[in-house]
Parts: sequence; structure tokens; C-alpha cells
Amino acid sequence: MMRDMHDIDIAHLKPGEGERLREIRLRALQDSPDSFGSSYGREIEFGPEKWAERLESPESRWWVATAGGADVGLVCVRIEEAGAHLLSMWVAPEARGAGVGSRLVDAAVAWAASTGAEEVGLWAVDQNQAARALYARRGFTPSGKVMALPSNPGLMESHYVLSLIFRQARREDVPAIVAMLADDPLGAKREGDPGDARYLAAFDRIDADPYDELIVAEIDGKVVGTMQLTYLAGLSRMGSERCQIEAVRVSAAARGQGLGRKMITWAVGRARARGCAMVQLTSDKTRTDAHRFYDSLGFTASHEGYKLSLG
Repeated sequence: MMRDMHDIDIAHLKPGEGERLREIRLRALQDSPDSFGSSYGREIEFGPEKWAERLESPESRWWVATAGGADVGLVCVRIEEAGAHLLSMWVAPEARGAGVGSRLVDAAVAWAASTGAEEVGLWAVDQNQAARALYARRGFTPSGKVMALPSNPGLMESHYVLSLIFRQARREDVPAIVAMLADDPLGAKREGDPGDARYLAAFDRIDADPYDELIVAEIDGKVVGTMQLTYLAGLSRMGSERCQIEAVRVSAAARGQGLGRKMITWAVGRARARGCAMVQLTSDKTRTDAHRFYDSLGFTASHEGYKLSLG
């Protein structure tokens, strides 16, 4: 078994390499028949033109991992209307545990990002613990969608997504986040020096809490949006959890481009996938533009909010 990632090369399969794709794909289908929606019996019947067509499609890219002159891994990404879709992921038994899967996923995600895709989705069979662990390490999270595996309806598979815009905030993002919080008439009155140690202490507490998520939107390497999601337990609604959205901000340079709508839509999807029964937020009464924005997203101004400042 290989253990050194430096012994492995990741190569983009190009038109004209249909026979190479055929060989590794058929090996994958034989080795792991319960990991794919297709089957060896189906694809062994494909002629050369079918394999060539797969490599010539401008909507998809295939990568192969090689070691010692042998092909030991495969993955594909297809660009679809809803975003990028990762599929056909496989690592040969002799190459497992050497980081091949991570490198294949990273290559596929990087290409998807280069096309302008904002999200990468995939399906993984529930009983394939190794694959699910790999995708979790690469940042994929459940979307909440499930279905039967087409090639074996007795197995269930779940859908996972990786946002190419939104991610968990890191400590080094704190100054940019604080700057966005301060960049309006209300925030300017209550925020201070972004380097103040109290901000970092608050970040550390949020980051350590499994019921809190500080999220940033990153475009072209710059943090241009932020929001905080808090998951609240309660006895009402049969003990259901609810998601509280706070501190939604978009940087001045990124406003007017639909980022705020994408942020809230993404947050609602994340809450739904987690099983929350409700998403709630508050907005200052002076923010009339924000009120129209939330109305357009289906939120209802159903309650009067009250706050008491403690200093």
C-alpha cells in the first residue's frame, strides 16, 4: 500500500484517451459496484465513441491519479445548471490511505471554481464510511437530500455540497468582519478597533461552540460578506431546533450584485439540512431596505422585537 502522496501524480484526461478512461472506469465498477449509480454490466457494452464523447464534452473534466506508472484513482466533475457535480470518484485498493482521494477532490474542486461555479455537489452511499469521511474532511456538508442508489435500490445515498463562496470564518478574517460590521451608521456607533483583543476572544468562543457558525463569503480571495448562524434548542414546536441569523453584512464593494440574497438562501438551506423547524432573524426598524429584502425572500414580520441595552 502506498503511503507517500509525493509518489502520486494527478493528470487531466484529454480527448483521445478514451481507452485509458475505459480501463480505469471499468476497474472501478468491478471493484466497488455499490458505490456508483451505473454498473460494470452496463458500461462494458459502451463502444469507443462513448468513451471519447465523455472526454470531449466541454461540460465535464476527468482526472486520473497515477503511481508507479499505474492508474490508481479517478474522478469527474460535470458543470450543470445548478452548479458543479462531482461523480465517478474511486481510488484503487492498493492506493487507499495515501491521500489520493483528497488530491483528486481538490483538483476537481479547483477546476469547478475556475469555471465560476458557486457550489459543488455529490452523492455518496450511506454505508460508504470512508467516502463520507473524505468528503467531510474536504468541507462537504449534507444538503438533506436522500435517494435510493439507481444501480442498487436497496442502498440509500445522501447528497453533500461544498460552497465555493461561503465558508467557516477563520481567526485571520476577524478584522475584515469587524470592518463590515462597522460600515454603516448603526455599526459605526458600536464597533471599535478591529485589532481589539475582545473581538478575537469572541471569535474563539463562537468557533468552539458547535451551535454557532460564523460564516464569511469569499470572492477572488477577499472576504466580502459575513453572517452568524446560531442553532437554538427549545421545547416549543415539539422540541424543534431553530436557526437564528445575525449580523448579516455585505462589503460596500460587493453590494448590488445579489450576494446578500445568495447568503440568506444558503443559510436557509443549511438550516433545513440540519433539520431546523424555523429560521428567524431581527432587523433594526430603521433598515427599511433590509425589511423589503427579507420580505422578498419569504420572511414574515410576525413579531415585535424588544432589546434592552446593558451599557
